[in-house]
Amino acid sequence: MIDYRNAVSTDGEALDAMARRVWLATFGHSAPAKDIDAYVAQAYGPAGTLRRHLADPAYDFQIALEGGAVIGYCKVGPTFFNGEVPTEGTLHLHQLYVDPAAHGSGVAAHLLDWCCALARRRDLQAVQLTVWEENDRARAFYAKHGFTHIGDYAFKTGEQIDRDLIMRRDL
Repeated sequence: MIDYRNAVSTDGEALDAMARRVWLATFGHSAPAKDIDAYVAQAYGPAGTLRRHLADPAYDFQIALEGGAVIGYCKVGPTFFNGEVPTEGTLHLHQLYVDPAAHGSGVAAHLLDWCCALARRRDLQAVQLTVWEENDRARAFYAKHGFTHIGDYAFKTGEQIDRDLIMRRDL
């Protein structure tokens, strides 16, 4: 059975380990090793972005647990767009990660539903996100769930700049 709940500070270590593992499995091949190492050092670990955001009330996390282990999560918070697209009335979905062993289980759809419900409760009109242009699985998932490509975002992995697609779903 899969349980869902809001993440709390004591989830930090397990959430961080799961996110790091999924990020490396998904993107670890996409840049030179020094750039991957630089990104991972900034994003994960005790002083990384993920744990800082978990402690920041401006961000909301929903986690999926199976047998007490984190198998997925969704993080929403302030936008990092800087004029690429209009953001008024939108919720920014920063990350939706699911352990590959749980792909096809409905976890991603459940987490996305939580995100959209949160946006509606906040009287927002849309959800926006970025997805790496070469992440075909994620792009197909978001398209299946009503997201459309509305712009591009330059995502930095170490010194490498990748093209992320900005996608939007009107609610």
